[in-house]
Amino acid sequence: MTAADGRVLSVNLGQARPLRVPTSSGGRNVMSGIGKRGVEGDVQVRRLGLVHVAPDGDPAGRERADEQADPTVHGGIDKAVYAYPGEHYAFWRTVRAQAKVSLWDEALPPGFMGENLTLEGVAESDVWVGDLLRFPRCELAVAGPRQPCFKFNAVMGFSQASKLMAQSGWCGFYLAVRSAGTIAAGERFEIVPGAREVGIPELFRAQMRRGG
Repeated sequence: MTAADGRVLSVNLGQARPLRVPTSSGGRNVMSGIGKRGVEGDVQVRRLGLVHVAPDGDPAGRERADEQADPTVHGGIDKAVYAYPGEHYAFWRTVRAQAKVSLWDEALPPGFMGENLTLEGVAESDVWVGDLLRFPRCELAVAGPRQPCFKFNAVMGFSQASKLMAQSGWCGFYLAVRSAGTIAAGERFEIVPGAREVGIPELFRAQMRRGG
């Protein structure tokens, strides 16, 4: 990838809330922060994740931080920000249509995959652990792939969603904050190569083989 080949399509935040998960007895509610939605304007990039600050004059006048319901598997220094290639959305729209899940014919909004950054111009095969994504006002380091779970199946609306992510390798990747700052939709970024010893696709396949 050459400089400024990538672009931020959307910056997405979400709050932890109950998610209905199917079970053999009918279903249960679990807390999840997977449902994220795009926000406008500058978003602060802090050591442990993203924070949207209400603009001057907003009656709410408060900060809204992205939330994770289960910090044992999401969030933290090495999983502060989750990025997902926007090019994969067409695939997920197609498989949801084939499965005829609820609202299968509606477009999927950015953040639906649970990502903080919906990116254009970069795929899992383009990055290695330790690479830097250099944005105009912050730097984020590639830390590892995302592993799908039962909550991903629930959000997608069918039980084979995690299996399809494992087969396709379209998992997205976590980012650690190397240089805090701000980020906004529409900004471009460049990839600064690191040692390039471990690729995201290879690490993802290894993790899925051993169950995470």
